[in-house]
Amino acid sequence: MNAQRKPFVNRNRPTPKPPLAPEHLLPLSLDVDSEEQLPVVEVKAPVRNPILYRKRLGKFDTKARPGSLVRLELTDGSHFGYGLFNSRAEATIRVLTRNDDIPDLQWWTDKVQQACELRENWLKLPETTNACRLIHAESDGFPGLVIDRYDNVLSAECFSLGMFRRAEAILQLLQERLGTEHWCISTAPHTESTEGYEHEPQFSEDCPKSVTIEEFGTRFRVQFSEGHKTGFFCDQRENRKRIADFCGGAKVLDLCCYSGGFSLQADRLGGAEEVTGVDLDEAAVAMARNNAKLNNQKVKFVHADVFPYMRDMLRNDNTYDVVILDPPKLINTRGEYDEGRKKYFDLNRLACQLVKPGGLLLSCSCSGLMPPEEFSKTIAASLPSDRYGRFLYKWGAAADHPVATYCPETEYLKAYLVQIDSR
Repeated sequence: MNAQRKPFVNRNRPTPKPPLAPEHLLPLSLDVDSEEQLPVVEVKAPVRNPILYRKRLGKFDTKARPGSLVRLELTDGSHFGYGLFNSRAEATIRVLTRNDDIPDLQWWTDKVQQACELRENWLKLPETTNACRLIHAESDGFPGLVIDRYDNVLSAECFSLGMFRRAEAILQLLQERLGTEHWCISTAPHTESTEGYEHEPQFSEDCPKSVTIEEFGTRFRVQFSEGHKTGFFCDQRENRKRIADFCGGAKVLDLCCYSGGFSLQADRLGGAEEVTGVDLDEAAVAMARNNAKLNNQKVKFVHADVFPYMRDMLRNDNTYDVVILDPPKLINTRGEYDEGRKKYFDLNRLACQLVKPGGLLLSCSCSGLMPPEEFSKTIAASLPSDRYGRFLYKWGAAADHPVATYCPETEYLKAYLVQIDSR
């Protein structure tokens, strides 16, 4: 971290909760023994969103345990649906159904089938890649869980305790459907403070440490022990190809490059003249360099904090035809919003000045709590007085990351292509 720039500190982040008893972390079956024996939770203020916060709930059945499947009833005693319960989380209920359908083994099996059919029959992803998102949380009816496929490995990331306890069983259903052999399970960042639990990553027996995937003919090595999230960012798949179309003969700077996705596609698919990728994560830079070797591409990767790196480039009058800015998630909770928005402003303020007059900036945000209109306003406000921009395209996540009409947070990824010019 640059000594002149204070680390990003969030004073509003929830205080970590005491450790959860080990028995409340054990895997659970997907079947239901008896609907009548399910604990009941009262819903005082129902909403369409699949997350019910504590303030919207009334009485809890004392039999409800962390991660339990519960029956939901309105205050008049009428049936509301079924959900996963966690009294330690403000997001206390993750709603599964809003009807009489009990989420038993057959229900989960049908959900898995529907998710796979979308990717295979409609999106036809197996024709272009062996890496995709199979389960996209609320959008596929699995609130608090995402699962990506990387060749023969299924990689799950859990955002809720209820889904964490069912993740292995859900992965087994996917394996039966797809014929994959291995899986891994990780917990999302901040689950200790938001859900009241944490757990080391889990792996199936003999699960490989890495696999090679292919995206539009470009190969990437996905490493499960050192990778972020599930190991790779499939959500930017289409955007990597789109921006490559603008990189022919260009000088390209890829900021927060992670394992080199944008950099390598700009070079291999786009035919860029020169590409530089920058990331603070030393392991990510090592992965990016290995991915370049895997494809016999000459891309320069730099291990550095992008803030001082951009300032150094400005001092040396270095500019680029195309600048790609894809930082990690900067807003995890509503309490982080103001600080996160300020950091997006600072990043874009520097990045836009590195764009040659008439060049392009691709600015991205994966913070679901920042609406698209607020992100575009932040980009516009970041331009100094001697610069102005034209928004050319607004892109989102690839279609295997669908947006649920009843859960706007699932539209988390924003990618704006902006032409930057001088006044």
